[in-house]
Amino acid sequence: MEERSNCVQIQLEEELPTLLRTATTEEMVGFDNYKDNNLPLPHFISRFHPYHASTTTSNGQEASRSSMEAHRSYIEDLKETAPWMQINHQRKPSLSMPTSPNILMISDPTSTSSDNNTVSTGKSVKFISQPMAKVSSLYIGSGNDDDDRLRRHDNHHHDQQHQQSGQLQNQNPAMHKLKDHRYTSFKTWSGKLERQFTRKPAAIEPETPNRSKENINTNEAMPVDRYYAALEGPELETLRPLEEIVLPSEQTWPFLLRYPISTFGMCLGVSSQAIMWKTLATAEPTKFLHVPLWINQALWFISVALVFTIAIIYLLKIILYFEAVRREYYHPIRINFFFAPFISFLFLALGVPPSIMTELPQFLWYLLMFPFICLELKIYGQWMSGGQRRLSRVANPTNHLSIVGNFVGALLGASMGLREGPIFFYAVGMAHYLVLFVTLYQRLPTNETLPKDLHPVFFLFVAAPSVASMAWAKITGSFEYGSKVCYFIAIFLYFSLAVRINFFRGIKFSLSWWAYTFPMTGAAIATIRYATVVRSTMTQVMCVILCTIATLVVFALLVITIVHAFVLRDLFPNDNAIAISTRPKRKQTSHHRWLDQLRNVSSENIENYLKFTDSDSSQSNDLEAGNGKIPENDSA
Repeated sequence: MEERSNCVQIQLEEELPTLLRTATTEEMVGFDNYKDNNLPLPHFISRFHPYHASTTTSNGQEASRSSMEAHRSYIEDLKETAPWMQINHQRKPSLSMPTSPNILMISDPTSTSSDNNTVSTGKSVKFISQPMAKVSSLYIGSGNDDDDRLRRHDNHHHDQQHQQSGQLQNQNPAMHKLKDHRYTSFKTWSGKLERQFTRKPAAIEPETPNRSKENINTNEAMPVDRYYAALEGPELETLRPLEEIVLPSEQTWPFLLRYPISTFGMCLGVSSQAIMWKTLATAEPTKFLHVPLWINQALWFISVALVFTIAIIYLLKIILYFEAVRREYYHPIRINFFFAPFISFLFLALGVPPSIMTELPQFLWYLLMFPFICLELKIYGQWMSGGQRRLSRVANPTNHLSIVGNFVGALLGASMGLREGPIFFYAVGMAHYLVLFVTLYQRLPTNETLPKDLHPVFFLFVAAPSVASMAWAKITGSFEYGSKVCYFIAIFLYFSLAVRINFFRGIKFSLSWWAYTFPMTGAAIATIRYATVVRSTMTQVMCVILCTIATLVVFALLVITIVHAFVLRDLFPNDNAIAISTRPKRKQTSHHRWLDQLRNVSSENIENYLKFTDSDSSQSNDLEAGNGKIPENDSA
């Protein structure tokens, strides 16, 4: 019998693996034998036991407290009866595994320290990293109530910090925009400054997943055809439906990116008012009005503050977002507004109050006219060269701004006592004005009518001849035939636009409205100069009417602009004109369109389709069934 039991035991030992062999108390040192000691088996309650779970009943809290007290008393009894069975709850150190499947060699714990310092000769275990699920520490118990309480407190503190950081980010959206990398392409100091100031071809950079959808080639000039293909509207500022922009369209851009060069149109309107009220106070035909000079002084100081405020803001845009300024310069319409700040400086010089300065130094005229000669050599050369920026391609009423500066400079130079310089600029301006006038009348670029929002800009037709009449009168010393010809052209264009009231109804407010102010003020000043030669009641009445209309229009536009800028805050929307992509959007093939339609199919559409196709009883909705009955009826 003993031999049979031994055989069975040997057979079991051979069949079982090494990890499942039974180990007796004699074979292992320090093995706990509860039978010999006659001690009760320790009963441990898990943290996830129902006793630990909190209930919503009124007796739940008492039950959990009683179970906790029973567990503590049991632990104290074990400490007294069996000190060797003390439970020492310690947080186990975590071992973070490598992210790559490298081999981790762990030496045998039986080896000595000297062996470990040299070469590990013990057993090695191979570990291969596996993806580990991120489990919140709130749901993992360590066995120690104090440690778990501290861990829950740390997690709660971390959540509070995360919420506070999110609140600070919402409170400071401007700081978040400064750190947004999607605007880096337009920033001056973005590491690509040498490519923004040169036309040298840039190296092709590798594409990254976080990169924007469209690569911005900041080293190449945007072709003018691209502006016409991607934009539409009064001043080519509205994005076409099938086009995309390189800046995020779902949020508001930084203020400097939304600040256009056309804002200087306000400076032209306000500073020209200072000249008009100075003329009203000093001219002979308007002496009967008794206009005080303090109005001229107040308007002049307001104009100075407005011009320098707008100029400083735009200078910040040049410093911080040079790429945006460069795109505005290549814009076929906005390039003309680069003359506006320098024309405003000329207006400030013409409207300076007599109490501040009566005679201006002549070197100031050369300093103010230098930017004009530089811009005109560039723009007029493009008009004449016959390239993609030829005049017949880019002609627009805003081109008058690039010509008016010649006549304003000639007027200022003649009032300072200069002669040759003013005649030079007057001749250059008159030659290009005649070409532009004929080109705009023929409408060579397109035969389409301008949108309604651009109709106020037609008043720029009045600005050039009205200022030219005063400039030629100042050069020759009298308001003779040449000046009268220019003045009559300006008055005819003024009234031909004023009688077309239907053109100016239902127009949405924009900065293009300021095109009313400067030409209307110039026509009023020219009428005062004409009234000095032709003294009559008719000319005096015209002076009063035109000056009143110009003043009311400027005041109304100034109030509306302030309301839209500071109350409604919609004066400067996202400027899509500077964010168009360098290449047109790729046309979708039939295969891509089919995929887009398949993605956009909703479950409701599928249910509706199946509802009508599966219903055989409702034959009125089945076109094929209805068509199939027609031959049967006919045959019958």
